[in-house]
Amino acid sequence: MLTTLQTAYTDTRAGDLAWCLGKEALPALAVLDVEVGDGRDLRATVELRLLGASHQVLVAAGRGDCSETVACMPGSQAPLPFGVAKRVGSWDYEFAARIETLSQRSFAGRAQELLALVADHPNGLAGVFPGSPHAFTAMLAQRYEGQVHWRTWHAYPQDGQLVATRTRVGVRVPATADLLSA
Repeated sequence: MLTTLQTAYTDTRAGDLAWCLGKEALPALAVLDVEVGDGRDLRATVELRLLGASHQVLVAAGRGDCSETVACMPGSQAPLPFGVAKRVGSWDYEFAARIETLSQRSFAGRAQELLALVADHPNGLAGVFPGSPHAFTAMLAQRYEGQVHWRTWHAYPQDGQLVATRTRVGVRVPATADLLSA
């Protein structure tokens, strides 16, 4: 799903992004609910949320919830990390981020490619900010091997920067189950 966001930039540079786990739902400009799972392993509802300040993902499943926010958050002391792996309740959580700096021409091509990928995907949500067709936030969720995965892209055309994130959450397997399956 592709939408035009009715707001100006809130985070105007890649360096303004911060990362946070466990935040309550923030006001969103666009939301897409995605059901993932086949009932045999992990079944979850993933709520993709575009904020004026970037993105939030809320995951709800029978074994607990997980909330990730990557946005410009005033007063935040948690900058965007390049990698995180931790346990969050009953979840194993992994997050990775990278910032790419591209030439103006390469940036425009990559922006069009990503928007086309996400806009046509049933589990994708992209929002374009007014003023530039290449200023956007895009998100894509899926289930793979019993885990929930999502990717996001935050575009800053004025600097030629693209922030890409990748997240994976899965139900933590107790150590005794590992021993029994060996």
